[in-house]
Order: sequence, then C-alpha cells, then structure tokens
Amino acid sequence: MNETTLEIPYEIPADAHNPVEPFLRMDRMPHIWCPGCGIGTTVNCFTRALLDSKADLDKVAVVSGIGCTGRVAGYARLDSFHTTHGRAIPFATGLKLSNPELQVVVYSGDGDLFAIGGNHFIHAARRNMDLKVICVNNLTYAMTGGQTAPTTPSKVISATNPYGVFEPSFNLVALAEAAGASYVARWTTYHVKQLARSMEEIFKKKGFCFIEVLSPCPTLYQRRNKMGDGLDTMKFYKEVSKVRHGARTSECELTKSGEIVVGKFVDRERPDYFELLRAQMTESLGDRYAEPEVSCSEC
Repeated sequence: MNETTLEIPYEIPADAHNPVEPFLRMDRMPHIWCPGCGIGTTVNCFTRALLDSKADLDKVAVVSGIGCTGRVAGYARLDSFHTTHGRAIPFATGLKLSNPELQVVVYSGDGDLFAIGGNHFIHAARRNMDLKVICVNNLTYAMTGGQTAPTTPSKVISATNPYGVFEPSFNLVALAEAAGASYVARWTTYHVKQLARSMEEIFKKKGFCFIEVLSPCPTLYQRRNKMGDGLDTMKFYKEVSKVRHGARTSECELTKSGEIVVGKFVDRERPDYFELLRAQMTESLGDRYAEPEVSCSEC
C-alpha cells in the first residue's frame, strides 16, 4: 500500500506547472500511456472532482487491478492499492469494511472489472457496497495486445478476432443497474465537465456507484479498425454522443460506429451494506447489539 500524508491546497498555486501535479507521484513520471489515450483525461476530471467536492484527501483510497487504467492507482498521490488481476473490488470491499470512514474508489478498466472481475462487480452492486467504481472502457485489452474484451462491439477487428467480433458484448450500464447499483452514469473523454461533475456526485452518494468512461485506444483499437488517432476519436465522440439523462439502460448498447448514449441513468436510494447489516443485527440481537463507540481512526 502506498501511504502519504497529503497537504494539497484546494486552490492550485499560480506557479504550478500543471494543476494535476499535486495529485500525482511525479517521481513516477513519465507515465506509460500512449499518445491519444484518454486515461490521463479521466485523471484530470478526477482531480477536479476531488477539488470541487472538498473531499478529505487523507480519507480517499484508490484501488485498481491490472491493465492500462490500473496504473492510475500507482500514479495517484493518494493512499492506493494496485491489486491482482480482476480483484480490485474484493480488495476495496475489505478496505471499506475495515475502515468505513474511507472513501474507497475503484479505478480500473473494462477487462479487469468485467472479465475476470465480473462476478465481484455483480455481487458488490447487489450488496450495495459503498464503493465508487470508475471504469475506463477502451473496448479492448489494451495492455496485452488488443484482444477482444467483454465490451468489444460486434464487427470490430481485434487481435483474437481478425475477421471481426461476432459475440455480443456487455452493456455495462444495464448490467450495473440490474445488479443493484445506486448510481449509474456514462460519459466519454470528450465530456470532461460532465464527467467531473458525475465524479463529484458519487463522492456525496452512499452505496455502489458506477461511472463508465469511454476512452480512445489509438494504438490498438482505433488503428486496427481504421478509426484514426486520438483526436479523430474525440471528434467521433462529439458527433455521435447523445445526452439522455434517465434513459433506459437496456437501450444504451454500444456499437462500432453508432450512437453513444451518455448521461446519468440511475440515481436511487437503497440501503447500503452497512445499513442492511445494522438492521439485521438490531432485529436479531435487540438491546444486545450496539454501535461501536470508538471510531476506526481512534483504534
């Protein structure tokens, strides 16, 4: 675990080279992300959300799995875990249960969260565990060669489907809603203000929160499918994205070149895991059950 005490001002100094620098482990720069990759853009939005929400940075923990997006945990100048493949949510769940005062953010990719990590995602949403899950979806396994991922749309060329993907892909926002998430949104790396606002909202929302962020992978996905570079992808996002807050998630499937429905789709109140646990213990034990008088920070 990377631990650090943070004294980051909410007003970025005028002489800072980049407003994001105070939030990054600059000794680990330069980063490994390719030119045109959108992961860095999401980190900028995350920084803005931290600033605007005025979150207690000493109580924010970032957990990630393996993959390009998984590097965020290593670069973030916050308490962070870079965990094993597909296991970001179980690690994050343990962290939240051991210290409920923490804001635990799971920051990972579509392959890590929905292939090997798929069952963990479903059950954390079912339990309404108080986690903030940010999935950067570049529609492919970008770090290992551009293979077909659970999110790769049909007719896309990949390393493992050179004649085009024929398997149906996951609709992540529909999956999250069906599993029980309290908050579900989707944006692209073109929608920076909306994405930052959604990230700020989930810091103030209890329960399992999920944001899908569509991001370019110019080196593999876009190149193989002759879709241009990172800038071309930004133009594509601008042209085909339609903001539809409250849209039926079942109607938000992604295709190779069709419309991208973005917006906030779900924002509902459900008892989270801790509330359900307390209610059960109170019902079962009555007066014998009491809330602990000592907070985790005092242990």
